[in-house]
Amino acid sequence: MPSSHRLLEQAQQILPGGVSGAIRAVEPTIAFTRAQGAYLFDVEGRRYIDYLGGFGPILLGHCHPEVNQRVMETMARIDLIGVGASEQEIALAEKLGQHIPSAEKVVFCNSGSEATFLALRLARAATGRQKILKFQGCYHGWHDAVLMNVISEAEKLGQKDPLSAGMLPQAIDDTLVLPFNDLASVAEVLRDQGQQIAAIILEPLPHNMGCVLPAEGFLQGLRQLTLRYGIVLIFDEIITGFRHGLGGYQRIAGVVPDLTTMSKAIANGYPLAVVAGRADIMDQCQPGGDVYFAGTFNAHAAGVAAALTTIEILERPESYPHLFRLGERMRRGLEQIVRQAGIEATVVGYGSVYLLYFLRPPIRSYHDLLRNDGARFLSYRRQLIEQGSYELPVNLKRSYISLAHTNADVDQTLESAHRILHRR
Repeated sequence: MPSSHRLLEQAQQILPGGVSGAIRAVEPTIAFTRAQGAYLFDVEGRRYIDYLGGFGPILLGHCHPEVNQRVMETMARIDLIGVGASEQEIALAEKLGQHIPSAEKVVFCNSGSEATFLALRLARAATGRQKILKFQGCYHGWHDAVLMNVISEAEKLGQKDPLSAGMLPQAIDDTLVLPFNDLASVAEVLRDQGQQIAAIILEPLPHNMGCVLPAEGFLQGLRQLTLRYGIVLIFDEIITGFRHGLGGYQRIAGVVPDLTTMSKAIANGYPLAVVAGRADIMDQCQPGGDVYFAGTFNAHAAGVAAALTTIEILERPESYPHLFRLGERMRRGLEQIVRQAGIEATVVGYGSVYLLYFLRPPIRSYHDLLRNDGARFLSYRRQLIEQGSYELPVNLKRSYISLAHTNADVDQTLESAHRILHRR
């Protein structure tokens, strides 16, 4: 792809590594210049069925006409005021309060990392404690308190594994890391350090290591333990929020956390993030409160308009059934292909999320995923890309289906998977 390579070489002259993010540089290097519905188009004009979805925000489909129309109409009359609250901002907050069980009060920011940063600050302020607890394999943003122990090498398990230079040692020391789905380990740590821990933060369904479903009773057990020790329970629903339902995964699980963070699919690709939760905790960040919170672009009119339209579309009775049917069609098709091919692989997912691990079950925690054949995982996805289906060629990363995808799109991808996995 000579045009893609030329464009990316140009980018490297002015952008560090030629990209604006840590995992945007992947092989094969493709420069995409257009996106529409379920498809991406590269600079050469080739079309790909998109299962990356911008890392999850594209829930309705790229450049959704209803969303874009609402944004354009809004931006024609109001953009960035900087003081007070807009009618649309209030309407969106009320909508979130209707749908999300934990959302007694809501504030807006612009990215998932900002949202989790604020949630942890609120938890520390509410408890007067410093330590937090996260789980191996869960990603909660690139700030110091949580940027560790995500996709760790085997020899790093059981120890601190910070992902970046320049992180504050105290922040690293104050973050405890445990295996997901291991409630006994959590209980043991809390017996010893429970009075020092401000928050437990987790993806209630961890998608940053693909898709590891919470074991029966795990989320409920965390809720009981955090109540016992006065710890703030934070559900990081940056991915699961709206993707799996308007109420987030918390409504599906029947567990209400103290604080919730959401972003990605909430505005179908426009920048917007949410921190929602108990009123007494959230009120700490009101003007004059104990917790300072600000941002020039918070509740920007474009993102708010996009989110309102996204919610309205998702409220339609056919939206989630369509998403879930397509996800199930993909997973069942892959399961049949794997069975016929007789290969060591496991198909997992939930709702509109799916992926194919090259390992045998069970899959309960990140430790189990170390058995995944990473080389085969990457080879399979790169071959899919060659055949016109774009799944991110990075080990353990999930794939997404949008409302814009069709049965024909899924079937085309399954035909490609069959050709690839049946090669000997």
